[in-house]
Amino acid sequence: MQISPIRTHTITTTDNDLLAILDRYVHQLSEGSVLAVTSKIVALAQGRVASATADKQQLIEDEAEYWLSPTQNQYHVTLTIKDNMLIPSAGIDESNSDRQLVLWPADPQRVANQIRRHLSTRFNLRQLGVLITDSKTTPLRWGVTGVAVSHSGFLALNDYIGRADLFGRPLRMTKVNVADALAAAAVLVMGEGDEQTPLAVIHDLPFVQFQERDPTPQELAALHIAIDDDLFAPLLRSVPWQRGGAASSAS
Repeated sequence: MQISPIRTHTITTTDNDLLAILDRYVHQLSEGSVLAVTSKIVALAQGRVASATADKQQLIEDEAEYWLSPTQNQYHVTLTIKDNMLIPSAGIDESNSDRQLVLWPADPQRVANQIRRHLSTRFNLRQLGVLITDSKTTPLRWGVTGVAVSHSGFLALNDYIGRADLFGRPLRMTKVNVADALAAAAVLVMGEGDEQTPLAVIHDLPFVQFQERDPTPQELAALHIAIDDDLFAPLLRSVPWQRGGAASSAS
């Protein structure tokens, strides 16, 4: 696997055409490659921002499906469930935004599909993947890693269930999350500070199963685990979640 970051100008809300940004900076793509796009520039192009003086806590509660009071931890950060992911502050971020609060993109799956179709046509490609990425924390680990907010053009999960391990033992539970693994690698290369590389091309991917279409609703649903079925259900169910503004639209 190889990853090539793409440097851009400083993208702001005045850059309101995401496809134009991609056409300006993505000069070449090859069969069997994946383009990673940070969720921040998607949100900026959509105008999904608020003033830094806005009520951030209210924004978080409106954007989250579920949230915990910031008094529940020593850092006074609101832990949330957003788009079926455990993430701080419903993804709302202040970094690299020139005194604005940047929300998660609206309908990021539609955006990933749109980008894939646009670039597949532009470069005459059949096997092209797209990732919308963000950063998240991991319980019991310092530091952030990348996560896939949405994807298109490839299978997000490689299913090993029923296959034998090295000693012939059938695997019972193993599925590899390809989308999150690619996002983690891409975000590491794109950086978190002033690198100014919100795009990256990932290629040499023999383990990725490409598809010449958008993911189906069934494939997208297979990425998510209900809280009650999750391995960490005893922890997730033991805290006083409050229902957020996005819960009704997600259900």
